[in-house]
Amino acid sequence: MELATGFQNQRLVVVPRPVVRDALTRPITRRLVVTDAGVFPVATAHGRRRPQGAKETIIILCVAGTGWVEAGGSRSDVGKSTAVVLPGGTGEAHAYGASADDPWTIWWCHVLGSDAPELVGETGVRPDRPLIPLVAVDRLTAMLDEIITALEQDQSPARLVATAGMAWKLLTTLAVDRRLPEQGTPLQQAMKFLEDRADGAIRLPELAKVVGVSSSQLSKLFREATGGGVLAHHTALKMARARLLLDTTELSIAAVGREIGLADQFYFSRQFRRLHGISPSAYRAERKG
Repeated sequence: MELATGFQNQRLVVVPRPVVRDALTRPITRRLVVTDAGVFPVATAHGRRRPQGAKETIIILCVAGTGWVEAGGSRSDVGKSTAVVLPGGTGEAHAYGASADDPWTIWWCHVLGSDAPELVGETGVRPDRPLIPLVAVDRLTAMLDEIITALEQDQSPARLVATAGMAWKLLTTLAVDRRLPEQGTPLQQAMKFLEDRADGAIRLPELAKVVGVSSSQLSKLFREATGGGVLAHHTALKMARARLLLDTTELSIAAVGREIGLADQFYFSRQFRRLHGISPSAYRAERKG
């Protein structure tokens, strides 16, 4: 028999539905409100099945053990350091639960609000692909711990505003994690290679050979991850380094250009202006902070 709750050392907070309905009429929480949150350690026999889906968007972080999720007509295994995001209000059936031989430990929350669909969309999940590999699990569980602790104290309007901000950060962090390449992948290796050589030049075929993929495949990976190509990413790294030097040193404009591998001062200035809309000297003269 599958269990919804009742796990040893669990934490569980459910905001009363009249309080949720009131929150959805208020200026901040109408955009996002946490309705439920909890942590289920080693959740043996845990499982939920919703033939009509849920109104709320469901976010689950698997931090240990394994589980499974069914959504969009597909079943996926869920391992450690994985998030499950199930969009709310779709009317589509979903189900999830712990594996029998290695039950998962999960941190989770449910959210409602007008901004939830857009935030979920930014995570890149699809009905048949609700999983996101996590880069820094501890950072995300700390956010959920803060949400649970706050709601355990009370569910006042002020507390709901505070937890809305925490949930916003949780969802945007998941969106960023989706874009970050996993350790050891060709994309991650290529990005690290370019970062270490922000002061040099690199040709796409050479970089592709270093990380063991074709030039076309590497270009595709960069477009999917950054929205631009390899050269554009390398140029952005160079310009980030140039901004740092302009802000923190008294090097001449020409010297800054040389530090990032652009020995022609005029070419460096053109590239900088193309990206920032102003010249390096104008950027340096701006008041900052």
